[in-house]
Amino acid sequence: MIAALSVTLLASPVLAGATDWQEIAPGVTARLISSDTLSDGLTMAGLELVMPAGTKTYWRIPGETGIPTEFDFSASTAVTGSTVHWPFPEIDTSQGYMDYVYHGTVVLPVELEVSEGAVLDTIVTLGICSDICVPATARFTLPLTFAGPDSAQTIRLDQAMAQTPVLWDQPGEPVSVVTLGPSGSLYIEAPNPALDPAKFIADVGDPAILFETPQKSPDGNLWTLKPLGGADTKGLEGSPVQLTFLTPTGPYAVTRTIVSSDPA
Repeated sequence: MIAALSVTLLASPVLAGATDWQEIAPGVTARLISSDTLSDGLTMAGLELVMPAGTKTYWRIPGETGIPTEFDFSASTAVTGSTVHWPFPEIDTSQGYMDYVYHGTVVLPVELEVSEGAVLDTIVTLGICSDICVPATARFTLPLTFAGPDSAQTIRLDQAMAQTPVLWDQPGEPVSVVTLGPSGSLYIEAPNPALDPAKFIADVGDPAILFETPQKSPDGNLWTLKPLGGADTKGLEGSPVQLTFLTPTGPYAVTRTIVSSDPA
């Protein structure tokens, strides 16, 4: 359930590589942090959230019931590009729906293309959910002085980046062919036996098209991902699908092109 309420908070004073905390929903605080370092025109910043037990926010693809998190840096000074990096989420089915969420304390790191004199003027819109879901909007202003690294914020950002999926660089391939069957399901052929279906997300770039947890064939050589909620998957042939998964050595992602064929 989404409440018809939006919490909007304006900029607050700056302390070194971080803004002051803002309460963006009951019991939920947020701030913008920065490493305050500049290397080859790049710097790292991030949104840090602290949420009480039973409260959650959402990954870049929120899931069946969530609200996507969006960053707007357009009012910033001397910022020419931004890339949000998303730590691997929890796959939450506790309420009978499949959502991709974060609980507790989380940092969403952002890689920024900047120059000297940069000032982040950032509007963040996100969903905060406990018993109800509140769409919250907060604004942060953070000058980047680059006078010296903020070691505390750098550690937080580095820890968040370590939880962010990277392109697969391990021996062998994690999956082979991804096929769209006539039923609308995706079929993944020859998945790596070490992969855990419960920690696997298929994302076609459309938040309205979601897939259930993969179901293994008896021999484990074929996974079936059924579309959730009767989502229309027609026309996905030839489209990319990003496969994001968690392994004992960390989170990874690969992209495959969906082909059309009935594996049966």
